[in-house]
Amino acid sequence: MSWTAADIPDQQGRTVVITGANSGIGLEATRELARNGATVIMACRSAARGAEAVSDIRSDVPDADLRVEECDLADLESVRSFADRLDGEDLDVLINNAGVMAIPRSETEDGFETQFGVNHLGHFALTGLLLENLGLNEDGDSRIVTVSSGVHESGAIDFDDLQGEASYDEWDAYAQSKLANVLFAYELERRLLTADANVKSNAVHPGYANTRLQFRGPEQRGSRIRKAAMKVMNTVLAQSAEMGALPTLYAATAPEAEGGAYYGPGGLMNMRGTPERQASSERSYDEETARRLWDVSSDLTGVTYDRLPEPAQPVER
Repeated sequence: MSWTAADIPDQQGRTVVITGANSGIGLEATRELARNGATVIMACRSAARGAEAVSDIRSDVPDADLRVEECDLADLESVRSFADRLDGEDLDVLINNAGVMAIPRSETEDGFETQFGVNHLGHFALTGLLLENLGLNEDGDSRIVTVSSGVHESGAIDFDDLQGEASYDEWDAYAQSKLANVLFAYELERRLLTADANVKSNAVHPGYANTRLQFRGPEQRGSRIRKAAMKVMNTVLAQSAEMGALPTLYAATAPEAEGGAYYGPGGLMNMRGTPERQASSERSYDEETARRLWDVSSDLTGVTYDRLPEPAQPVER
């Protein structure tokens, strides 16, 4: 499969919410969705940076239908406020894209370890709060796309120390949060199927894409050496953010994209290239772990998915 942005079908009449839309993969996905006619609600931690991204996109796509809304995934009150502002609006696609990577330990406004809180819990809460907007039992082609990382393959869910309070390694915490993304996407798909909902949930990863994400950790540590090394790696090894956005765009728009699937670049070591369906890690298919993570996430965020019952037995679309 050599699917590119040129293969995106007409998105006229479709409304997409994408978190982290002001930079990197989120910015490029927003650009291509708008280019093909979608209305894109850009959920950004900083409204000012969101406005800068709008100017960037409109210099390329003058008629882009864009709207910036502030949404800080590190603050559940901000997530709820964002969802409240969208009350009653019909959505077709939710792209859980925003994230942080390999940063020194810190905590969100709600006391969660930041990588787990932003990458997983913030998106778990946002998705639950926007489910009704996606028209669960209406005709249509609604989708929820959760962006993970190939690093999830080294991840494990440490239920005894989810917040990294007893022991913290920045890369282990990142891998745990990215595994949580895939577990969540699959469990969400199972529950959507049980509820006979016309919404698909899938997970994607961008491969190794040249974005600002890689620099957050070195910058927060004040490490010029690590920042310089990351710049060299991005220049030599990474594909462009435009290419990194393709799995997200495929999962969000391609008619043949399936629920409960995992998509990523099909080239060298799955780090670059055009999107294909792939297998995620063995741990990501553990339904018992997925259910336990779901329950813990609901308890921590206070967000319940009342219309999505737990599957009584394995289900298939």
